[in-house]
Amino acid sequence: MLQIIRKRVSLIVMVLAIGLVSVNGQKRVCYEFYKDFPVYADKLLAELTYPLAWGNCSETDFNKWKDAAREKVFKCMMTPPPAAKEYDVRIIAEEQRDGYVARKIEFGLSDFYRVKAYLLIPEGKGPFPAINLLHDHGAHLFIGKEKMIRPFDEDSVVLSDADEWCAKLYDGQFFGDYLAKQGYVVFSTDAPLWGERGRAEGVDRKKYDIIAGNMMMYGRNLCAFMTYDDIASTEFLSTVDEVDTCKIGCVGFSMGAYRAWMLAALSDKIAACASVCWMVTTDVQMTWSYGRKENGGFANCIPALRQYLDYPHIASIACPKPMLFINGLNDKLFPVPGVKKAYNIMHDVWKSQNADGRLVTELRPIAHSCGIEEQRRVLDFMNKYLK
Repeated sequence: MLQIIRKRVSLIVMVLAIGLVSVNGQKRVCYEFYKDFPVYADKLLAELTYPLAWGNCSETDFNKWKDAAREKVFKCMMTPPPAAKEYDVRIIAEEQRDGYVARKIEFGLSDFYRVKAYLLIPEGKGPFPAINLLHDHGAHLFIGKEKMIRPFDEDSVVLSDADEWCAKLYDGQFFGDYLAKQGYVVFSTDAPLWGERGRAEGVDRKKYDIIAGNMMMYGRNLCAFMTYDDIASTEFLSTVDEVDTCKIGCVGFSMGAYRAWMLAALSDKIAACASVCWMVTTDVQMTWSYGRKENGGFANCIPALRQYLDYPHIASIACPKPMLFINGLNDKLFPVPGVKKAYNIMHDVWKSQNADGRLVTELRPIAHSCGIEEQRRVLDFMNKYLK
């Protein structure tokens, strides 16, 4: 009898085990998605004709085209957060560094939320040129602004994490501190869900997409909020007494690079832009051919926008501003054919406005990183146009 019971228990356990496997790995003979793409992905790409791109649309007045293209981008970005009624700036901490003062501040970025930020002010008599420095993604949300500017010592865990991240992607040199030493006011704050704008429950990369979906249910777009915030923070930066309002640039690496050219395209406050390791065309980014897909979640996902404009078309709204794009020959996130194609599209736009000398595009023998040489190249470019 005992042996029969044991056999039955073993059978039940085996059935339960099979059930667990099937739940996690069930397959049907017929399917419609493969490797996270729809099987009709090539047909979707074929339908992306970008009718609003410069040269594709019927508008021949460049300024009118810029206005129409910008309006479409904003429409696809959906409703923005309401503007802050007042900044109400508070200095949380301040310390003297090598040639500049570092401040940690808090202010009203919108009427929905206050944010913390770092603000670096050079020594000497201003006003100074300024940089809105935009942090990366890296699937690392614990720190944001601290990736760009060395944090104060009040939190050893944050400081240790920032030092490690800086060593990993920036050759151990904090980009913001480097620019401040060279005479720039530097500002950096967290994007939504990064750093001090994260989850009460703690960091969980998988929750990013869920939260972005929840935002869509409110009729808002999390990625667009990031861009709206970058525009609003540039408006704030222009009110800082030490800033020359005619000489504000934006700089970023990786997701920060995406943020930079988006900001340059959509804000008249930006006079020059440098973007390191984020430019490609959708037909190369979203295909099996190069083994790539969109891994950033909703960090650069604006509803329906691809029906009208591709990435380089949006960046071209910034023309004829001075723009520097650096991508890596060994960067696995952005296949070189897509980078070259995007560069060619942008050069055609700048050439059409007799401004091709103000667009600089480079492919360097680097992986996905922004080391000391790339930071120096960005500084030289900004010095040329902002000093």
